Amino acid sequence: MKDLGYRIGVDVGGTFTDFSIYNTISGKLIHYKRSSTPDDPSCSIVTGLAEILEKENIQAADIEYLAHGTTVATNALIEKKGDTIGLITTYGFKDLMEIGDQKRPSLYDLLRPKPVSLIHPGARWEVHERILYDGSIRQPLQEQDVLDGIAHFKKMGIRSIAVCTLFSFLNPIHEQKIREIIRREYPEAYVSISSDLVHEFSEYARMSTTVLNAYLGPIMKEYVENFRESIKGAGVSVSPFVTQSNGSIISIDETIDCPIRTAVSGPSAGVIGAARIGKQCGLNSLITFDMGGTSIDVSLIQDGKANVSFERMVEGYPARIPMIDIVTVGAGGGSLACVDEGGVLKVGPRSAGAKPGPACYCRGGEEPTVTDANLILGKLNPKRILGGRMSIDEKRSILAIKKAICQKTDLSIEDAAAGIVTVVNSNMVRAIRMVSVERGYDPRQFTLVAFGGAGPLHACEVAEEIGIRQVLFPPSPGTLCSLGLLMADTQFDLSRSRLTIVNEQNLSIINNLLADLALEGQQLLNTQKIPELRRRFQFGFDCRYEHQNYELTIKIDKGKLNESDLDDLKKAFGNAHEHAYGYQDKERPVQIVNYRVSAVGLSDKPEVDHIQERSASVPKENEVRQVRFEKQCKFIETPVYLRDDLPSDCVLQGPSIIEQMDSTCVIPPGWTALSDQYGNILVERKEKNGDA
Repeated sequence: MKDLGYRIGVDVGGTFTDFSIYNTISGKLIHYKRSSTPDDPSCSIVTGLAEILEKENIQAADIEYLAHGTTVATNALIEKKGDTIGLITTYGFKDLMEIGDQKRPSLYDLLRPKPVSLIHPGARWEVHERILYDGSIRQPLQEQDVLDGIAHFKKMGIRSIAVCTLFSFLNPIHEQKIREIIRREYPEAYVSISSDLVHEFSEYARMSTTVLNAYLGPIMKEYVENFRESIKGAGVSVSPFVTQSNGSIISIDETIDCPIRTAVSGPSAGVIGAARIGKQCGLNSLITFDMGGTSIDVSLIQDGKANVSFERMVEGYPARIPMIDIVTVGAGGGSLACVDEGGVLKVGPRSAGAKPGPACYCRGGEEPTVTDANLILGKLNPKRILGGRMSIDEKRSILAIKKAICQKTDLSIEDAAAGIVTVVNSNMVRAIRMVSVERGYDPRQFTLVAFGGAGPLHACEVAEEIGIRQVLFPPSPGTLCSLGLLMADTQFDLSRSRLTIVNEQNLSIINNLLADLALEGQQLLNTQKIPELRRRFQFGFDCRYEHQNYELTIKIDKGKLNESDLDDLKKAFGNAHEHAYGYQDKERPVQIVNYRVSAVGLSDKPEVDHIQERSASVPKENEVRQVRFEKQCKFIETPVYLRDDLPSDCVLQGPSIIEQMDSTCVIPPGWTALSDQYGNILVERKEKNGDA
């Protein structure tokens, strides 16, 4: 047995790459940040690992676990940089991606542009075959149609093929045969079949998910294989994992087969980490506030668990895979500010990214960013960040804001900087409303967990605008996503479609389907060699009132139900329906549409529950700075503390600023901060007259 074992989580963001290193023997936890390398994200990982190993005197052979959160799939979708794809489908259905399901996100906006087509023009190919609604074969597959389609795709230079035939989720035999033919006749092509991805009805959502997967397939395959080889070259012998959008981890091979599962890979890990920190503090109702250099990711945690959606829109197309319900807005520290043609100040969604970055980074950036604005307002250290490892230049920030904002308006440098922060804060408030108010939740009942490099800079001011009274700063907010990677479990989400009325007559059907899915989950956990004691199963149904066309997911505690459990299921659905839509109908039959089972393999998690007790006295400030806070017209003398100097049970009154290697925490006037025994900082706003 090795004397030392290290578990490493790596989160690659648009601006910085974050590392969390856990020593399984000593319990020591190390955090590290370095600039990202957008051209090849694996470069920043390998370089960062080398720096950490040398600095901490760690041998690469002692790394026993490596998990990676990536934005490669996300960026490829946003920037439309996926590969050229073709579609093979049942005769008569080639236009389904254009027709959609008739849902209109903006019903009265007749000029709203349709999402950009991901399928190469002229690359939709129909084949004669037909599976019926009960899984039986009405018309066998005409293999010559497939061969003709492959020849057509070869001529067009198509590199990736999506296959989605009618009712293949009930009987995949035709899709599997098509894949077999493609691999024989066109082995260099990437192929994705719907029956491997989605075992549920809804033809459009299945096809869309398959098309998205094929679109990402070649680019993700190239990236993760390069990442795997780069890690090997650095001396790391373990096979790395990648985070799924549901907050769990999958292998490199699974990532290649199903890259759409990584659509919100990086942000999901932060939600998992925030849930753990919240549980540590006894807080189960949380809104996560992850602000990095490029964007902000917001999610809602209820009863200690993240909200998971089983279908969400990805760049205008539905993706029917389990994802943590995360809203992303282009509002980060690197978001660019400008004055539009109408004289209006705008911030984002364009970002300076890692290169050239904010103007103050001295890497060639000339446009003003949110980071530049915070620097001018005194919220950021005017000389160095990242614990002193990175120098910055305030003069460049002043020049950038003067040129882009002040010369086009009558604003002073300071007012322009304050305006940038106000605009970006408003953008973030809208994101919080989307995961709370628009989902039927009152944000004032939640604690805002602020993380990411820029999250603690803005959290209190954003919270005050939306009415949240409590904000939580984790011990290392700038690296919480990489820490979350060390807390991620293995998880397989299984589902089946079958319309079933919830009544006693169908009890055996319900239990048999749940048992079949649980058995499949056991087999998948066997492939990962998960010990029996570490296996957990979660059960649920997508339910609706009979004849409705929308479903709500209801979770249950066990995989075998009795008659009283059916009554509880109907009551739970009625309550959920009333919460979502304002009413319930107790006389109307409840119908199960999809059966869901999650097979979970619990991982070894870092023990971060205790820190050494220290004196509760307030330490001497590191410096005093003039800081301007939102909604104030003047600078205020503000003490600046180092986070490492704060003892447990220490109380700080706002205004105060707390600096650390990975982030800066801003406590405005009217807020009080308390450091706890775990190293967290809980900040509360004093009640004002008229507060609800």
